[in-house]
Amino acid sequence: MTAPLTPHDQHSPHDEPGEGRPPSHGQPSGDSGGPYPSGYPEHPGHASGQPEHPGHPGHAELSEHSEHSEPGPELRAELVRASLVAIAVAVSGVLLGLLWLWLAPKVPLVSDGSAVYLKNSEGEDAVGADGVFTLLGLAFGAVSAIVVFLLFRHGGIALVVGLAIGGVLASVIAWRLGVWLGPTSDVVAHAKAAGKGVTFDGPLKLGAKGALLAWSVAAMVIHLVLTGLFGPRDPEPALPPAPTPEAR
Repeated sequence: MTAPLTPHDQHSPHDEPGEGRPPSHGQPSGDSGGPYPSGYPEHPGHASGQPEHPGHPGHAELSEHSEHSEPGPELRAELVRASLVAIAVAVSGVLLGLLWLWLAPKVPLVSDGSAVYLKNSEGEDAVGADGVFTLLGLAFGAVSAIVVFLLFRHGGIALVVGLAIGGVLASVIAWRLGVWLGPTSDVVAHAKAAGKGVTFDGPLKLGAKGALLAWSVAAMVIHLVLTGLFGPRDPEPALPPAPTPEAR
């Protein structure tokens, strides 16, 4: 004698099939030939109609950055010109040093056998050497700016930087060359060689070190003025055509 089936033991046709049970009619099985058993497409890119790698915007951005990371031929040519300008200006500092040695006023000294004194205590010869160096630096800076502008009229900021660096190097070369070729800096030995009461020239010195920037400042200012007055102009944008009465 068997017990009657309770409502819980009865299987509803709408229940989901368990393991080992065949699926009911009209309900797809997990292993059936459906397109996506797990509910998600295997390749989202193909399902959405978007290509995977070749047309992805990220790859385009990477290729664009890689192209712009390398300097172009115009930039390399501009850097080469700026380097040549800096070297040429620096070498011309030799001429500045020779002119400074020739034009700078001499500082007369005299020895009494125990000490060395200025022959003219109220003279301004030492200050005059600084003034001559500054004026020569300004003149050389203006000339170098004019020459560079005439040779490279389409130059950019790199040429100005080359002028500035070359001007500082030229000033330092001129300063050290003038001191080296001038009277010796060993005043005591020079006084002993000259003798007691004999006037001799003191060493050439540059007291105001700010004069070393005169060349660079003059070159940058003059080049900027020349570029603003006579430099090439950018073409003006074309104006849009005036609307016709019919379009209104």
